[in-house]
Amino acid sequence: MDRYRYPIGQFEPVREPTSEQRNTWIEVISVMPANLRMTVSNLTMDQLLTPYRPGGWTVQQVVHHMADNDMNAYIRFKRALTEDDPVSSSYREDSWAQLSDYQNTPIETSIVLLEALHSRFAVLLRSLPPSDFNRTFTSPTHGRMSLDLAAQRFAWHNQHHIAQIESLKNRMGWN
Repeated sequence: MDRYRYPIGQFEPVREPTSEQRNTWIEVISVMPANLRMTVSNLTMDQLLTPYRPGGWTVQQVVHHMADNDMNAYIRFKRALTEDDPVSSSYREDSWAQLSDYQNTPIETSIVLLEALHSRFAVLLRSLPPSDFNRTFTSPTHGRMSLDLAAQRFAWHNQHHIAQIESLKNRMGWN
């Protein structure tokens, strides 16, 4: 079951990343919406309503979760850049996934949102001097974290969910 839940493995942080690694993560963040769009482009409604693993979210819920998560991450980054070690809020992603917008909103809405958000996020990240990646915030779930670590986690999180969808497509022969 873990190979379905974590098809690219669990998050493994790089403790002292190089500027090249940081640029790679920023590029991953920049192209993620296009990769997601390509991954879900030919799925039918029945396929979108299929859980990526037994007991897991549907593909549609995963896409909407990605938009919600990324909006929250963007706000955490901006607060860390403008406040001294702010405490970030958390959200009940399991409860959010049960709300009507996850059920009744086309995934295109979240993909368009992700395109706009990631465009702005990449502009922001590319403009930061290396020292800004040392700024921190405190997460209720992950503790104190630098923006370097948060950027890594953000890039991994998106790749992780796209891989869940790709894994489902491969298992079901939807390619």
